[in-house]
Amino acid sequence: MRYQWLEWAKRIQALSQAGLTFSKDIYDIERYEELRKISIEIMSEYTELEMNKIKDLFANETGYQTPKIDVRGVVFKNQQILMVKENIDDKWALPGGFCDIGLSPSENVVKEIKEESGYDVIPIRLIALLDKNIHPHPPDPYHYYKIFILCEIIGGEATTGIETNNIQFFSEHNLPQLSTNRNTESQIKTLFEFLRNPEKETLFD
Repeated sequence: MRYQWLEWAKRIQALSQAGLTFSKDIYDIERYEELRKISIEIMSEYTELEMNKIKDLFANETGYQTPKIDVRGVVFKNQQILMVKENIDDKWALPGGFCDIGLSPSENVVKEIKEESGYDVIPIRLIALLDKNIHPHPPDPYHYYKIFILCEIIGGEATTGIETNNIQFFSEHNLPQLSTNRNTESQIKTLFEFLRNPEKETLFD
């Protein structure tokens, strides 16, 4: 489902931030500040978030705004996929999270899987690079790209981390309640296609 008001608000925010980054003229800066305020008002009108909360979300962004990067580890064992239960919403997701500066995507996914599930893995291949806006995730004030990397377990054992409270493997037809901010049912089912067909081409968008 597309939320046009959200797309407008995010676009206005991105344009205003770019203007604040590159503009030198005091009057242009005032105009871009006003545009940012309008984007915050739109968010506040259509969500339950207070204006100060939204302002804080936007104010922590500096420089030219680009999509954020989220990396997810895809680990299969006995025809089932590894998932972790998130403390934040008590629902299930592929292990992963924001990419940290200074680490490559594969280094990030190895770190996230270890921290959230306890397993040591090696990355095998990139299987999907998806735009969150094009998939049925809940609305979000930020624009994300999601990287899915196929990994293989080489050691470790199931151990919960700071952000997780359970670790299990699930079959394609017995998926748990998903944390849809992080992954959707259609995405998980698509990932199982790579289990059945290891030669399947990498997906994008």
